[in-house]
Amino acid sequence: MNNRRSFAVALALMLLAGCAGTWEVAYDDPPGNAVTKAWRVVNVVTVVPDLLTVSNDNTFAPDADIVWHGEPFGDRRAQVSAILNEGLTRGTRPLRGERPVAITARIITFHGVTPAAVARAPAAVHNIRFVLSIFDARTGEALVSNEMISADLEANVGTAAIAAAINRQTQRERVIEHIAAVTRGWLGFGPDQRREFYSVGR
Repeated sequence: MNNRRSFAVALALMLLAGCAGTWEVAYDDPPGNAVTKAWRVVNVVTVVPDLLTVSNDNTFAPDADIVWHGEPFGDRRAQVSAILNEGLTRGTRPLRGERPVAITARIITFHGVTPAAVARAPAAVHNIRFVLSIFDARTGEALVSNEMISADLEANVGTAAIAAAINRQTQRERVIEHIAAVTRGWLGFGPDQRREFYSVGR
């Protein structure tokens, strides 16, 4: 590695370190399984607001609301919408109650990691935020309104990313299962995933 490239990498790492902070899986008012056990999910809709910015830049921490490199280049809005939809659908499968409900999830931030961060960053974070609302599917009654969910996740970088690739654990599948686990915890049908952790990231 020549001196110019070494300096560029060192500078990028310093800038990334400036983004270090506390990340979290968090939500305020879970309904509890005494309530949710009566539910049966019949529809999940994910919304990606037009005002959210998208970046395909392969830098350590692109400045955008949506950053996703875990699939081939394409419609990133559609890709992250599908990921959230699948995670919520998987997470709500335990619900077998008699009251049909519909879920709407609005993405606030879906900031995955870039190939540059996976290859050279000391650590990285999938920064995921969405707002959840639940309605009675028959009457339209709001059962949960605008519940903010933070579902941040440590990303695999360096040797951990290589090991994940060898074991065929893709970024997409790992993020989906994390969203599902967070959803089950929020519903009260799985371990509570709420926690804080310190890492570098966007």
